[in-house]
Amino acid sequence: MLTWIGSGVPLEQSLKVLSDALEDQTPEEILRWAVQLYAPKLAMATAFGPEGCVLLSMLAKIAPKGRGVRVFNLDTGYQFSETLALKEQIRRQYGIAVEAVRAEEPVEVMERRSGGPLYLTRPDECCRIRKVEPCRRALYGYDAWISAIRRDQTPDRARAGIVEWDPTFHLIKINPLANWTKRDVWTYIRVHDVPYNPLHDQGYTSIGCWPCTRAVRPGEDERAGRWSNFIKLECGLHSRS
Repeated sequence: MLTWIGSGVPLEQSLKVLSDALEDQTPEEILRWAVQLYAPKLAMATAFGPEGCVLLSMLAKIAPKGRGVRVFNLDTGYQFSETLALKEQIRRQYGIAVEAVRAEEPVEVMERRSGGPLYLTRPDECCRIRKVEPCRRALYGYDAWISAIRRDQTPDRARAGIVEWDPTFHLIKINPLANWTKRDVWTYIRVHDVPYNPLHDQGYTSIGCWPCTRAVRPGEDERAGRWSNFIKLECGLHSRS
């Protein structure tokens, strides 16, 4: 229930006022606010990137074992083994058992139906089937969800509010790390001994599915290793168009 929205005030306007008010709050304070207001109708999606691991570390202190928050990972069937191992490390360290949310079709069925791997020819459709639609089903019935995006990652994310309406999934979206930088994230990881994917130490600055991810070259943008053979920066979860 969005109790802070004034009568007769458009939703997006109310959210902008709220987002501006939260702009100077710490991510922990934003998470605490979100848990208090929305749990148990609150979800968090994580791909176990460094930002997601930071939020899981914070969440474990605010809502032990993720209590009241549905924490899930979109298990596409194409994840790196290192990513899946990190999921287990998160469970051991923070007591948060991250739920695996999968597409309705197993990878082999989708590839057989499509005449081969979609990621080679239609990566947007592959992301839609394996990520966007499973996320839509996972978020159905929830009031709000937490993401780990930063504004400095992509042009779409540059416009993200701390709190905003998500037109893709039709619920409130909360971005506690929106105004953090890459340096902020890695400083927190080192200070608080947050587990992270070892592939980051091998030049993989942004990690998604293994067929569509490579290590970046010196001087490249941190997301240059994602879908590098296509003009594509987003899987669709955080697109604003």
